[in-house]
Formats: sequence, C-alpha cells, structure tokens
Amino acid sequence: MGWGFIVLYAVSYTGGSLLFLAPLLVSLALKVNDLVGIDAAPRNLALVTGVGSLLAIIANPLFGRLSDRTTSRVGMRRPWMVTGVAVGAAGTLVVATASNIATVLIGWCVCQVFFNATLAAQAAVLPDQVPSQQRGLVSGLLGLSVPAASVAGTYLVQSFDYSTVLMFTVPCAVGGIAVLLFTWRLPDRRLAPADKPPWSLRELAGTFYVSPRRNPDFAWAFLSRFLLVTAYAFLVTYQAYYLIAQLGSSEDAVPRQVYLGTVTQSIALVAVAPVAGRLSDRLGRRKVFVMSAAATYAVALFVIAGASTVSGYLVGMAIGGLGFGMYMAVDLALVVDVLSDPSAAAKDLGVLNIAGALPFALAPALSPLLLSAGHGSYAVLYAVAGACALAGAAAVAPIRRVR
Repeated sequence: MGWGFIVLYAVSYTGGSLLFLAPLLVSLALKVNDLVGIDAAPRNLALVTGVGSLLAIIANPLFGRLSDRTTSRVGMRRPWMVTGVAVGAAGTLVVATASNIATVLIGWCVCQVFFNATLAAQAAVLPDQVPSQQRGLVSGLLGLSVPAASVAGTYLVQSFDYSTVLMFTVPCAVGGIAVLLFTWRLPDRRLAPADKPPWSLRELAGTFYVSPRRNPDFAWAFLSRFLLVTAYAFLVTYQAYYLIAQLGSSEDAVPRQVYLGTVTQSIALVAVAPVAGRLSDRLGRRKVFVMSAAATYAVALFVIAGASTVSGYLVGMAIGGLGFGMYMAVDLALVVDVLSDPSAAAKDLGVLNIAGALPFALAPALSPLLLSAGHGSYAVLYAVAGACALAGAAAVAPIRRVR
C-alpha cells in the first residue's frame, strides 16, 4: 500500500481512539467527581466505565460480524464508521451536559456501543487492504494512535478545562473529522450479495467466540492482550484519583499533570513503535517483541506504584511508553497473522477487541476491592497491574504459528 493510504489510515485510527480516550483519561473522572465528590467518585466511575465496557464487549464483535456481511454499494466498512461516529457523538453530548450519574451512564453507554462500531470497521481495514509483508510497519504506525490520541485528548481537555461541555465535545469533533476523512478516501472492499456469509442463531452466538481448540494461537494472543490491557486500564482509569489521593495534587492541577504524563509516555512510544514494527517485519519475528514489551510495561507500573512525587510518576510513564509502544506496534500484526478465516476477519478482530474492552469493566470492579485491601493505597493497585502485565508477557510464549 502507498504511503498516502497508510498515513490517512493511521490518522483515522488516531481519531477513533481519541473519541473514547479523551473522556477516559480525564474528562469522565472529573465529570463524575464534580457530580458526587471525591469520596464517592471511584465507586460511581466504576459503575459508569464498567457498564460501558460490558456493552463494548458485545458491540465490537457484533458490529464486526455485521460489517463482514454488509453488501452496501459504498462498501463493507464505511457505513459502520460513519454511523458509529454520528451516534457516538450524540452520546458524548449527553455525557457533557448530564446533571446526574444516571444520565452520564446512559450517554457513556451510547458512546461505547457506537464508537466500537467505528473501531470494529477500522480494524478490519488492515487485513482487507494491507498485505502481510507490510503489516508490521502499518501495525507499528497504528500503534501510535493510542499515544497520539492520548496527547491530543489531554491537550484539548486542559485547553478547554473552563467548560465541561467543550472538554468533551472538542476532542470528539477532532476525532470524528479524522475518521470521516478516511472513510471518504477509502477504496472500501465490497461484498456481492451472493457471497454474503450465512446468518443464524448459531452464527450469532459464534460472533463472540473463536474456538481455543481450533485456534489455540488466537486464544493465547487474546489472553496476552487481555492481561496487558487490564494493567493499562488500572492505570488510566484511576490516575486522576492517584494524583489527588497519593501524590497530593490539587484537582485543578490534575488535567495538566495527566497531560504531562501522557506526553512523556507518548514521546517514548513514538520513538519505539515504528522501529519495532519495521524490525519485526525484517526479522520475521513477533513474539520476542511482544513479550519484551509487556515485561517493560510491568516495570513501568512498579515504578509508578512506588512513586511519591509527580517526577516519579513521569519516570514511570516514560518507561511505560517504551513498553506499550513496542507492544501495540507488533501485537496487532501478530494477531492478524494467526487469523484462520479471512472472510470473518472483522468478526475475529471484534472478538480480540473484547480483550481490549473487558478490562475496562473488570478493572473498575476490582479496583475498589484492591484499594480497600490496601487501605486506600494506589501503590497496591498498581503493583497488581504490574503483575498482570508480566502474566501477559508469559502468555505469548505458547503461540506456535508465529515466530
């Protein structure tokens, strides 16, 4: 694929990440805190993000399956990207203007369902359009989407922190424009009605499942991503409260500190991700990169767990950027290489995205228990997160189809 397509795809992927990352990193936590106060905020944030993530677990593979069966004249993936952005943006506005937790919950659920429709269609473009020998390179560039979206999102949030509505809607508008620009230029794959995959209750049930017996490599890749993203979810969901409760930051200082942490992490990530993806292609190896990356991210979380100052937090974020960048650069290429059925690529990648969504339901549910066991210590919470990342590294070892 030419560089024009690759760059536009990466920008679109960044826009898709921005749609939900900006609220998750800062805005949603601050909105909940404003409504209920710091004592009740962790519990209420857990409710909102947990329910939203459970819906994302259903939405991503479901819309992936629908995308695989779409016979629209404008393509298989384009309709779902456009619909996801439009309806998800309406949900973002509901969250921004909410006056109680129930309304925040409803709005965030709409966001999670329809933004995941966009993400499912975007992910399927990789196997649709990119040949195997370029997937490490493209996966490495797509791996930059999370840090780029994180930097852009936290920058926009702290730039518009005087208005709750703008903190939510400006990042959403920027991300939506990036996605829609790509859909306009995408040479989308088209499916003839005669080639439409079968549909039945059994097929619907299979939307959310890839047999570990038939494809054990996919199962191990799923487990690895689930554990690594669980570690990441512990960090990003509660870092605002970590800064306030453990490091003693004021609420007004939190958007700026999260922005600095995100920039620090992203600089390291941007430096390592393209190199790791390209090197993985040249060496024909994926596993060693993914295992090393997950182990590095574990070290970062242990550093953050032991930090007592904002400077220590920033050091941990920098180390985390190295690990997360290498992981996101190569893991997606590894997963695409072990897909067993090209005709169901979006569905299978949707199942994989359960590993990216479920942790954001699990982490908020477990965090209050871990905080209680640790007498309110976020050091305990992030030490557990580090252990999850180490387990994610170990889960890659049994994969056989990919070196």
